[in-house]
Amino acid sequence: MCGIAGIFDLYEGRPVDREILSRMNDSQHHRGPDGSGLHLEPGIGLAHRRLSIIDLSNGYQPLSNENDTVWVTYNGEIYNFKELMVELSRRGHVFRTRCDTEVIVHAWEEWGEKCVHHFRGMFAFAIWDRKQATLFLARDRLGIKPLYYALLPKGQLIFGSELKALIAHPHLPRQLDPLAVEDYFAFGYIPDPRTIFRHANKLAPGYTLTLRRGVTKLEPRQYWDATLEPQALGSEPAIEETLIEKFREAVNIRLVADVPLGAFLSGGVDSSAVVAAMAQLSNDPVRTCSIGFSDPAFDEARYAEQVAHRYGTNHHSAQVDSDDFGLIDRLAGVYDEPYADSSAMPTYRVCELARQRVKVALSGDGGDELFAGYRRYRWHLHEQRIRGILPLSLRQPLFGTLGRCYPKLDWAPRIFRAKTTFQALARDALEGYFHSVTVISNELRYRLFSQGMHQELQGYEASQVLRNHARQAPDHPLLQVQYLDLKTYLPGDILTKVDRASMAHSLEVRVPLLDHPFVEWASGLPPHFKYRDGEGKYIFKRALRPYLSEEILYRRKMGFAVPLATWFRGPLRERVRTAVTGQILAETGLFEMQTLRRLVDQHLAGLRDYSAPIWSLLMFEAFLRQSSEG
Repeated sequence: MCGIAGIFDLYEGRPVDREILSRMNDSQHHRGPDGSGLHLEPGIGLAHRRLSIIDLSNGYQPLSNENDTVWVTYNGEIYNFKELMVELSRRGHVFRTRCDTEVIVHAWEEWGEKCVHHFRGMFAFAIWDRKQATLFLARDRLGIKPLYYALLPKGQLIFGSELKALIAHPHLPRQLDPLAVEDYFAFGYIPDPRTIFRHANKLAPGYTLTLRRGVTKLEPRQYWDATLEPQALGSEPAIEETLIEKFREAVNIRLVADVPLGAFLSGGVDSSAVVAAMAQLSNDPVRTCSIGFSDPAFDEARYAEQVAHRYGTNHHSAQVDSDDFGLIDRLAGVYDEPYADSSAMPTYRVCELARQRVKVALSGDGGDELFAGYRRYRWHLHEQRIRGILPLSLRQPLFGTLGRCYPKLDWAPRIFRAKTTFQALARDALEGYFHSVTVISNELRYRLFSQGMHQELQGYEASQVLRNHARQAPDHPLLQVQYLDLKTYLPGDILTKVDRASMAHSLEVRVPLLDHPFVEWASGLPPHFKYRDGEGKYIFKRALRPYLSEEILYRRKMGFAVPLATWFRGPLRERVRTAVTGQILAETGLFEMQTLRRLVDQHLAGLRDYSAPIWSLLMFEAFLRQSSEG
C-alpha cells in the first residue's frame, strides 16, 4: 500500500519540475513512510511513497521493465500476482523481483490497456510507455484505492492518490465546484468523478484513462461494472456451500504478507465472518482489534469479544470517549475535501489502534451493499409496494400534503416518524430513495443556499447523480438501489473513509467481501436470497450459521454511531455557533446566513434535531479553514 503522484506534459516534452513533483510526493508521506522514489524524463515525472508489505527488500518504485521503456508507479495489491508471473514468464517475460508491482509492467507489455482485466485486487496505478508516448491510469473495479487527476491551464496533467498531492502543485486552480457543493450537502460526501474543486476529478471505479502526447481530450473508459443480473445458481444448500467456499478463498488470498497481519472486529456480521474465516485458515491466533464506546447505546464491544473468544483471537480493544470531538480539524486534513460521515472518527481510532500491532488489517466492508444489509432497503421495498398500488398522480397530492402537515418528530421511534416516509411516497422510486439517503433534504438545502449559489447551480440537483447511474441499473427495486449504492455510497463514503483513516496511520486495509470474482458471483443471486421476510443478508447469514452465533447474526445492526446531538448542545455548543454562523462560511457567498442562524438556534434550544446538517456545515467550515491556511 502506497501513495503515487505524477506530472505529464500533454503538449511536448517540457521538463518536469523536480521540486514540485517531490512536494506532491511528500504530501503523501503517511501513505508510504518506508521509502520514496522519483523517475523523470522529458515531459513526464512519476513519484512514489512506499509502505512495504511484500518483498520488503525489493519492489521500490517507480519500477521499470528491462530496458527502461515502461515505468509504473502503483498503489495497492494484486493478489493473483504469482499466477500472473508464471503466465507472463511462459510468454518470455523476465522478472527481477517477486513483488506484484513488476507484474503490472509486464502485463502492460503483453496486453496493453486490457491488462486490467487480468488483475485481481485493489489498485490505482500509472504506467508510462516511452515508445508509445502514452500515460495509462487505472483504478480497481470497486474503488477501494483512490486516484485523483487534473488538467492544468498550461497543458500538464497531474495525478495523485489523494487530493492533497494535487493541491501541492502551485498551478492547480482552487475554485470550488458548485455542483460538488450541492452533492456534498445532499450525500455527505462528493461522489465520483467530481471533487470539491472545479478543475480536479477522481477516476471512477472500474475506469481507465489513456493519455497520449498531443491529445488533450480526457476520456475515461469503463472496463468493468457490476451487472446484478439474477442467475440460476442452484438450490439453497448448494448456494450456501458455494458462498462459503468463494468467501473463504477471497479471505485466503488476502493473508499473504511479509509483515504482521490482523483484522478489524466490530462484532457485526461482516467483520465477524472475516475473522471466522481467517481463524480457520491461519495456524496462529488472529490478531483482532475493536473500538468500544463509553455510551452503551453505541457500544458493540461485548459482541466483538464473543467472536474473539470463540475463535481464540489475540484480541485488543480500546474505548473511545463519547467526547472524542478533538478530531474534527484533524479529519478535515485527512480527507482533503468536505466529508460528513461522523463515523470517520471511530474509524480513525480503530485504525490507530490496529497500527500499533499490525501493518495489514482485513475489514468486512461491502457486505451491506452486496447482500442488502441496510435497513433503508427494507423501507424502500415497503414504499415501493405502496407506489405499486397508487399511481404517482394520486400519491403526489395525498402524501405530499401529509408530508408537509405531519410534524417532524426527530425524538420519536422510527414508527412515529412518518414525515420522511410521506415525503418519500410523494416521489417516484428514484427520488424516494434519494430522499432516504440524503444528509440534508431538498427543501432544507434549498433554504440553506444563497440566491447566488442557486444561480450557479442553474437548476442542478444532486439526485442527478443517482439518475445517471440508474440508466445502467436493473429494474428490480432492490437490485436497483444496491447498484446505486455500489456506484456511489460504497466508493464515495465507505471506502473513502477507510482508505484515508487507515493510510493516515500507514495501515493497509484489505477487503475480501469486495473481491471482484466474489462480487460477480453474489451479483447473480436472485433478490429473494438477499432479502426475505424483512431480513437482509438472508443467504449470507444462513451460510454463516455454523460459524457464528444467532445473537451475532440476527441482532439489530448498530454501526459506528456518534452522539452528535449531545455534543452540539453540550461541549461543542459555542464552536457550533461560531463556526456555522461565522465569517468563514459567510464569506463564501454560498449560504443564506439567516437560515444557518435559525438552524443553530433551534437545535441548541432542543426544538429540532439538526445534527446532520450542522455536522456537514462544521466539516465544510473546517475544510475551508484548512484550505486557506494551506
